[in-house]
Amino acid sequence: MQWLIPVLLAAVCFGLYNFLIKLSAGHIHEILGAAVLQGVALVLGATALLFLKMKGIPLVSSPRGMGYAVAAGVFVGLAEILSFYAFSKGLSATVGIPILVGGTVLTGGLLGQVVLKETLSPWQYLAVALILTGVILLAWKR
Repeated sequence: MQWLIPVLLAAVCFGLYNFLIKLSAGHIHEILGAAVLQGVALVLGATALLFLKMKGIPLVSSPRGMGYAVAAGVFVGLAEILSFYAFSKGLSATVGIPILVGGTVLTGGLLGQVVLKETLSPWQYLAVALILTGVILLAWKR
């Protein structure tokens, strides 16, 4: 389980990322906010890439991998713009972030099953059902 600590740290980073979008929404145009966010991410990624290059670590890639990375960039850019927009319209962090994260889990899990033919245990299906229930309850207008 060498993946556990990095994935937990990534989850914290995603939580902070969404929270900081919420804080900035309404104080910056959603397109400008997304562009600034992506520019900073580009600088961070380019710095890490330069570090690896200077250490002589091979940077393996393929056309398929590059294509998927480009597509992921398109969708993260759209997600950022839409997140800025939703939060600028008054969506609270306590409702919006769990819906974003839960929706991400449901979308990724469904694609994993349908496209990659991955399977879940009964306990994991229960966990997904609970996430779906939580997203519905959070989004429900009372």
